[in-house]
Amino acid sequence: MKYIIIGLGNFGSSLSMQLTAMGHEVISVDNDMAKVTQFKDLITHTVCLDAKDQRALATLPLKDTDVVLVGIGEDFGASVMAVANFKQLGVKKIIGRAISPLHQTVLEAIGVDRIVSPETEFAERLAKSLDMKGILDSLDLTEDYNIIQATVPARYVGHTIQEANFRQKYNINVLTIIRQKQATNMFGRSQTKPSAIGVVAADTVFLVDDIMVLFGKMDDIRKVLQ
Repeated sequence: MKYIIIGLGNFGSSLSMQLTAMGHEVISVDNDMAKVTQFKDLITHTVCLDAKDQRALATLPLKDTDVVLVGIGEDFGASVMAVANFKQLGVKKIIGRAISPLHQTVLEAIGVDRIVSPETEFAERLAKSLDMKGILDSLDLTEDYNIIQATVPARYVGHTIQEANFRQKYNINVLTIIRQKQATNMFGRSQTKPSAIGVVAADTVFLVDDIMVLFGKMDDIRKVLQ
């Protein structure tokens, strides 16, 4: 896929490099030539121009681009102007980054296709991992339901999925289990890395250091972990 990402701050540059590494074509834009030069060898294309200038944006290959992401966070005015310009230029899909409730409200009013708040989302995930012992990561699907990664409580080690009976007792599904497996790296050295075992069966046994991937309500998940 082809992406245009506006802003080469921490968020925009990291996303651009990740997408480039995954094989996508990325055009990253910033009005700071120093940043454009810094990342020119790490991203497919880097361009120095002002996203507030609609004429300048029109020189980009917008018709061939699948997604435009405006990752500007600190400069509220520049973010809003860039999004508005892309809307007027008729791009296929716009994702906007919001750093405050007001910022999000304005982007919603302009009509972006999706809004991301990486700082807020990360803070919420971190808070959940700090709030409950054993939680390593979490993903909010809705206000009520979550997918979380958590270490297996000691009392379940050696028990099967059927014996633990999470679904009947707590209305929670075990989606999979992540285990550390031995693998050989590119230098021929043995190392451990996490690997999902796939879809679990009723006779799958919980082992020491297993990480469960659970689906359910946080209140119910809390009962399992506490």
